[in-house]
Amino acid sequence: MATAKKPATVKSTKGHATSSSHAGDAFGNHSEAPNVGKENPFDSMLARFDLAAQKLQLNPDIYQVLRVPDRELTVSVPVRMDTGRIQVFTGYRVQHNIARGPYKGGIRYAPDVTLDEVRALAAWMTWKCAVVNVPFGGAKGGVICDPSTMSMGELEALTRRYVWAIADIIGPDRDVPAPDMNTNEQTMAWVMDTYSMQKGHIVMGVVTGKPVGLGGSEGRRTATGFGVEFVTRAALNKWKLPAPTKATVAVQGSGNVGGVAAERFHNLGYKVVALSDIHGGIYNKKGLDIPKVMSFLREHRTLEGYPQAEYVSNSQLLELPCDVLVPAAKEDQITSANADRIQAKLIVEGANGPTASNADAILEKKGIIVIPDILANAGGVTVSYFEWVQDREGYFWDEDRVNRTLERMMVSAFGDVVNYQEKYDVSTRIAAYMLGVDRTAKFVQLRGIYP
Repeated sequence: MATAKKPATVKSTKGHATSSSHAGDAFGNHSEAPNVGKENPFDSMLARFDLAAQKLQLNPDIYQVLRVPDRELTVSVPVRMDTGRIQVFTGYRVQHNIARGPYKGGIRYAPDVTLDEVRALAAWMTWKCAVVNVPFGGAKGGVICDPSTMSMGELEALTRRYVWAIADIIGPDRDVPAPDMNTNEQTMAWVMDTYSMQKGHIVMGVVTGKPVGLGGSEGRRTATGFGVEFVTRAALNKWKLPAPTKATVAVQGSGNVGGVAAERFHNLGYKVVALSDIHGGIYNKKGLDIPKVMSFLREHRTLEGYPQAEYVSNSQLLELPCDVLVPAAKEDQITSANADRIQAKLIVEGANGPTASNADAILEKKGIIVIPDILANAGGVTVSYFEWVQDREGYFWDEDRVNRTLERMMVSAFGDVVNYQEKYDVSTRIAAYMLGVDRTAKFVQLRGIYP
């Protein structure tokens, strides 16, 4: 085997139908140019939501409420950089629906963040929380920046100014942020401290994903990756696919989702044949030694040059022969352009929105089972709920209790999705959407419309 080479404005959208590039939606004109050749993530979300609503014969009035976010906030985030010059970044916070509980959703830092992406992610959080039956609604935040080019001091200043800008719409009973792409425990510590200083007292429950010493939960860092494995095992058993000790797995991504999931797969006897980082991936059909791979990645900050493996691109990794494919990097990785070349029997979506809606029919025709993101990667928000509960109680659980409770809730949610799939004779993805939409709609109906 060869060595591997290679100014603040708030827009409340309820009840305001305005012109838009999305036919029939209720948003204003979009300034973001769509990614060429890629499906808009908000369009992907709406396509699946519309199909789920249709299958449920959803009340048209409830449909209108759930189709658009409650609130969108766009903020300017001025930061004095290490050079002494001020740079102004753009930040977003979108709050989709609060019917089931406080808004909940991560904050991501990336150069390609768009408002439509944040809108989609906020809606996915609404359905995700409902699927695993935790009492949260959906939200998401993002700042357009390239954290790889910024110092820790600049990132801290960015975080604190962004939190200052959104502080009026977040809080432990209102909107609870969390880590997401390119944010972590340290970022959440800055969020908590900034919000607490503004309130004049410690508010641990304003954010989840914090360091354990600051009110974080044991098991939070590994929660999403563990959840991916829990539903993978349930799916292999349900559909009589190869048992874990005989299953081959390809994982796109090696961060807190992909890396953690790959290590757990390896430790439980699955054969992980491929893993990737942002630059590309490695493949060995005989299986990778994942602890060694992760050690190499931490030391070299890239998988390129890892011995006893072939170097592959992230797009090539998706098309490798395997039993289980885990796209755990970014959205829109599987599209109508490559779906027909996917060889996996089971796709478990570790990332948010890794499959464009235009690929769904192709995958279904090929007989590939998809465990959708709103179920597969819900381990993170589930343990975020545990953290929120622990902060409010002032009593903290050990890691064993966290993981046992997480597994029980994830397996239960998997069973609920399968029940909808069998009852309505739909794909697992649409079944998950139907479950999430149905549970949210019932809360909207029970609560009614104020005033």
